[in-house]
Amino acid sequence: MEKKYTILAKFIKDISVETKDTQTYLFVKDNIKNYHLKIHILSKAIKNKMIEIDTNLVFEDKKGNEFRSNFEMTYTSVIKLTEDNIDKEKLEKIILIEVQNEIYPELEKSFLNMIHDSGYDDFTIDKKINFEELYKSRIS
Repeated sequence: MEKKYTILAKFIKDISVETKDTQTYLFVKDNIKNYHLKIHILSKAIKNKMIEIDTNLVFEDKKGNEFRSNFEMTYTSVIKLTEDNIDKEKLEKIILIEVQNEIYPELEKSFLNMIHDSGYDDFTIDKKINFEELYKSRIS
């Protein structure tokens, strides 16, 4: 299938890590396996068939412990559609699946670097995010 867009830019728009003290750091280091990754994807038309797509990753403690760190990154992609009259469903698939699959290796690397640089060297993402599955679960 022919791509109907070109990625013009990719960059980290916002990044945030909060660990309030050493006691929290030590607790999180032992419990980071209990954290959960949430993904939010927002898009907005710019002009001349360009779209800004923000992929926001939030990595947080599922249990709401008193001692917790907060990790958040917004990775922005700017695309230009290469065809006119793309229907709404195809445009959603481009934004929520195709672009996400294309940027994911860099997004994951940047996100892991943020966590590793925050002192959590042993953390890994064991499962690749399946954006097509996420899309299908959203519409069913």
